[in-house]
Amino acid sequence: MTRLRRTATATAVLALVLPLPIAGVASAAPRPAPVASTSTATHLALPRPTGTHAVGREVLHLVDRNRQDPWVPSAGPRQLMVSMYYPARPHSGGPAPYMTTAEARALLTKVPQATLPPEVLSHTRTWARTNARPEHGRFPLVALSPGFTMQRATLTGLAEELASHGYVVSLVDHTYENLGETFPDGTTLPCAICDKRPAGGIEVIPRSRAKDVSFVLDELTGRHPAWRHAHLIDKKHIGMAGHSLGGASSAATMAADQRVRAGVNLDGSFDGAVPASGLGGRPFLMMGHPLPGGVNDPSWTEGWSRLDGWKRWLTVAGTVHPSFTDLGVIAEQAGIPLTGASISGPRADRITRAYVTAFFDQHLKGVREPLFNGPSPEYPEVTFHGP
Repeated sequence: MTRLRRTATATAVLALVLPLPIAGVASAAPRPAPVASTSTATHLALPRPTGTHAVGREVLHLVDRNRQDPWVPSAGPRQLMVSMYYPARPHSGGPAPYMTTAEARALLTKVPQATLPPEVLSHTRTWARTNARPEHGRFPLVALSPGFTMQRATLTGLAEELASHGYVVSLVDHTYENLGETFPDGTTLPCAICDKRPAGGIEVIPRSRAKDVSFVLDELTGRHPAWRHAHLIDKKHIGMAGHSLGGASSAATMAADQRVRAGVNLDGSFDGAVPASGLGGRPFLMMGHPLPGGVNDPSWTEGWSRLDGWKRWLTVAGTVHPSFTDLGVIAEQAGIPLTGASISGPRADRITRAYVTAFFDQHLKGVREPLFNGPSPEYPEVTFHGP
């Protein structure tokens, strides 16, 4: 069952969100009867951010001319799409889209029985404003990395939440590692390694993503930054979080790049991403769903023993793998049960946002957060694990 935490193939992730009879999906619970999504679910919306800042968003197309694409060498230099979220002035800019229709269609192709129109998914309500005027000031930077096969849009809610609490967020799509990613010329590139894993196994992907994120940090904090609002970034306070394989990539990036001072793994197996030498005493948060039978993911047990700084290991009762992304909220609004989950999508989303924001507040802003002192009556679903 650790495979479910590890990366979850596209089929497995979508089967958890869209409960359809797909062969090969591991599940400890009986499979419910298929529930057809409906075209009348035309008003999907992410939860409103809880911070005091309005949120702006700009999209960057970055090209690393010093690195060939690792998955499709014939494509030439590594290209990345990055969504930048930032504290903005209220009432400026226009509504930011959730994802392109082509990206939504690609996400739904793995479950052909689903009748949720891609236009409904792509028009999910967000709270960021495109090209909004930034606030004055400098803010910590948090990089976000999505799960394997999943587009960056699936972490939009968390990105908006962090920006509303005074962070700049770089939400990175890792090209050819997701079901479909649209570039400025309108081309939507497919996943090159979803069905055929790279030589060396899944473990090589977090190391590649670490190179992606380090390049993005170079582009945002160098002498000639690629983003026009780069002056907002406090270069000395940088963190990273990710879901599933993106969580392992947080540890891999910290191991390779000393600029990243704090990291979060949301329900992803580590796959050797935490080196035996640790992470130089830097803080790390592990947060995930309970595995069947109360067993632990062996990679978490090993990763925990190697973490050599401030650390917490949290389990959220009632959650499943997609609960830590937007997909739990979206599935519930569309009237589609999240197989295996016993708490609502919005509740899981609220818990995720609260603990991730508190973690970065404590370790990037220096705000002491009582949430990490132990169990909280406000969040009884959260269990703390010891060494």
